[in-house]
Amino acid sequence: MDIAVKRRRLALCAFFLLFGISIAAWVTRTPAIRDAIGASIAEMGMVLFGLSVGSMVGILSSGWLLRRLGARRTTQIGLWLVVLSLATMSVGVALGQAPVVAFGLFLFGLGGGGAEIALNIEGAEVEAIAKRPLIHALHGFFSLGTVVGGAVGLFFNAIHFSVIGHLLIIAAIDIAIIVTLIRYIPADTGRAGIPGSDTPAADGAASAWKDPRLYFIGLIVLGMALAEGAANDWLPILMVDEFGFDAASGSLVFLVFATAMTIGRFSGGYFIVRYGRAAVLCGSAVIGAIGLATVIFSHNPILAGAAVLLWGIGASLGFPVALSAAGDSGPNPAERVRLVAICGYVAFLVGPPMLGFVGETYGLRGAMLIVLVLVVTAAISTLALRRPR
Repeated sequence: MDIAVKRRRLALCAFFLLFGISIAAWVTRTPAIRDAIGASIAEMGMVLFGLSVGSMVGILSSGWLLRRLGARRTTQIGLWLVVLSLATMSVGVALGQAPVVAFGLFLFGLGGGGAEIALNIEGAEVEAIAKRPLIHALHGFFSLGTVVGGAVGLFFNAIHFSVIGHLLIIAAIDIAIIVTLIRYIPADTGRAGIPGSDTPAADGAASAWKDPRLYFIGLIVLGMALAEGAANDWLPILMVDEFGFDAASGSLVFLVFATAMTIGRFSGGYFIVRYGRAAVLCGSAVIGAIGLATVIFSHNPILAGAAVLLWGIGASLGFPVALSAAGDSGPNPAERVRLVAICGYVAFLVGPPMLGFVGETYGLRGAMLIVLVLVVTAAISTLALRRPR
């Protein structure tokens, strides 16, 4: 592997780490942010809806941006929007204004939606060049970022450190990473069609959607990404409101989830090589369903907190392994990765705010039943990916 590919891998790992640290910065402080803006569960759902709208715009415009600007500039624009979003949310908290926080989340979704699609396509290309699994490790760095960010959030919650100061510190760290490493992402990946293919991007998308296996991969990504996104957005509040944890303990439970995700993703390469993608996806979905069911139906706070380990391990490999399966499912791999990634990021970023509206009426544990059903559906869908011997 030459030095240029190694630098690409380093940059990709760092940018996924950046996203994890950034998302953990506001997830671990959601109870404090909710109190600062005086929001109910339904109102927090509306605030998170800003993330959904921004994500949809960013995701759906990602193909257009990639074809015209390439992966580097698309990623760069998205990362700077994430930095701006953290600053905007800090202003919203300072003013006690929910609409400003919602706009900050809109910017986060807008930047993250476009940049992460570009980064996943970059990861698929580097994976093909290196001829070994990589995407699960990239998402492992995202989870490692949530662990680091979760630990920082836990510490700041425990010492009652300002939410505003917390968000601005993370923004400064993000700036340093962007300025140092963005140069290592190639400028032309994804530009003017699909890398390594003579088929135009539009034709590639049309042919990909004719493949029924891609629909099953999309269902898997939908369920597993929602399982991850629901925890990222609601787990601290779920533990505080439904099980009586304080804010610091709620952050600790999120840290347990993020640690389980990280362990699952970094150890996933062995299981993928040993058992194959279909078996790993099925096992992950089953483990995640067991953890989710325990959290939903248990009335014991300690048992529910421990079950988050299974939830995290189960959710860890679903999204990245399904992306690898999509890239290996037929011609135009980059376009296939983009289409499946759209399904995943819609579930990851758009689904959780919808759970807030259900949670206002039925409680957050009741809302998590939707996630459980989709994870079970993902487990069943993996049967379509098994290759005959």
